[in-house]
Parts: sequence; structure tokens; C-alpha cells
Amino acid sequence: MQRLVASWFWAVRPFSLPASVVPVLVGTALAAHEGIFDGVRFFLTLAGSVLVQIGTNLMDEYTDHVKGDSQGKLLAPYKVIVLGLLSPQAVHTGALLSFGVATLIGLYLVAVSGWPLLLACGASLAVAYWYSAGPFPLGDIGLGEPLVFVFMGLLMVMATYYVQTLTLTPAALVAALPVACLVTAILVVNDLRDIDEDRQMGKTSPVSRFGRGFGLGLFLLLVGGAYFTVLLWVAARPGLVLLLLVVLALPKAITTTRLITHSNDRAVLNQALRGSAQLHLQFGVLLALGLLVSRLITS
Repeated sequence: MQRLVASWFWAVRPFSLPASVVPVLVGTALAAHEGIFDGVRFFLTLAGSVLVQIGTNLMDEYTDHVKGDSQGKLLAPYKVIVLGLLSPQAVHTGALLSFGVATLIGLYLVAVSGWPLLLACGASLAVAYWYSAGPFPLGDIGLGEPLVFVFMGLLMVMATYYVQTLTLTPAALVAALPVACLVTAILVVNDLRDIDEDRQMGKTSPVSRFGRGFGLGLFLLLVGGAYFTVLLWVAARPGLVLLLLVVLALPKAITTTRLITHSNDRAVLNQALRGSAQLHLQFGVLLALGLLVSRLITS
């Protein structure tokens, strides 16, 4: 039993789950900053977001096994099928169950929030499934970065805000931009690490297509864009000066940048991948905290 639990723990890739938590925190914090907060909707949105992420991870593991993409690779602990920890059928069923429960949560939120959310939920679930499944997986044909930017950044923050407020404002888009930048930066580091394997397997990403230099430049653009967006936001609304708490995450940004610019070693790039995920989490939590504390001070 203990081994089974441990196997599922690795299968869902828990280290990746903050990527689905941060957008919900930021979108909810912005709504709370404006005086609106519904706890039930917050927890359901959070659960739905995490379940979609889990479903995507499990489907990625399943399709990698079906296509044989894991053969000959240095296996990570989450490659549970090749390691013999879980059967392909179990992983596939787990993915479908995750998507199914997320769909039920989404339908409830649509019922209480309105039909516009149906479009967001439907598109998100479709992209999550087809990202790694089907004859032409979206993540394998160079669409990974733009899809992550839109669906795990912009759409997730704005949909969360909409669930709370039943409206959309320019502020929701502004809050979503840095989240979108940093979650996409995680994928860029992943693609930098896997550039040689992706080319061998015929997988296309912006990094494998245009090269390592392009990937480094894209990473710097995304991280710089996240900070620049917050600076512009504070300049336009000085009352939000506490959003500058995000500078506390700058050391992690600098450390991660140094790792990817000074080494091609896979072990070092694994550290950079963890660093980029930690940067996304730290920045997102600090951004949400800045919004909440600003509300407390001005109320």
C-alpha cells in the first residue's frame, strides 16, 4: 500500500502543481483586493485547476509510454510506467478521472458564474488533453510555450477573477501577465534541458527549432517582462506599491538565470528547472500578498 501511494505521488508530479495554484491565488487576491471573496468558489477553482494539471501530467506520462518516448532516457522518478510502478491502464484511468472530476467542478462553477466561464473551462480541458494526446500532440508541434502562456497564465488568472467577481477588468489582464510570463519560463528551461532529446525524438519546441541562444533570450524576456509589468502597474497605481514585494524573488531569478547561461549540463539544468518553478511560486505568492495587504491598509 505504501509503495502504491508513493507511486501515485510521483506520477502526479507534485513539484509541478504550484504552476496550477499560483494563477488561482493571484486571481482571487485581485478580487479580494477589490472587496470580493467567496471561499467556496476559491477552493473549487483551486481544486479544479490542480486536477487539470494532474490530468495533464498523467496523460503526458501515458502518451510518452505509448509512443516509446521514455526509452533510452535517463528516467526521472515520475516515469512510473517504465519503472514498473504503475500500469499504463492505471495511469490513463487516473488521467481521465482527474479530467472528469475537474469537468464536474467546472460545470458547477459555470452554473453559479455564467456561461462565459463554460468557454474558458471547455477550452482549458481540451488543450490539457490534447497537449500530449492524439495523433498531433500540441506540445510536440511547437505550441507548448504559447499555450502555456495563454491557458496556464492569462486565462487561469482571469477566469479565477471572473468566478469571484462575475466581471473582467483591465487589472485582471495586468495581474495575469507576470504569472503567464513566469509559468512559460518554466517550460523554456525544460526545453533547454531536453533540447537534444527533443530533436532526436522529432519533438518541436521553439527552443529545439531556433536553438539554445533563442531559449536563453526567451527566458530573459519572460522573467524581465514579469518584473516590468509589475513596475508599470505600480507606476500607474502608486497605491499598489506593496506589489513591489515581488523583488524579494529577484535572488531566485538571478540564480536561475546564471545556471542556464553558464552550463549545458543536465544536472545543472535540472537545478535551473526547479529554480524557475520556485521563482514562479515565490513571485506569485508575493504578488498575491501585495494585493491583499494593500487592501487591508486602505480599508
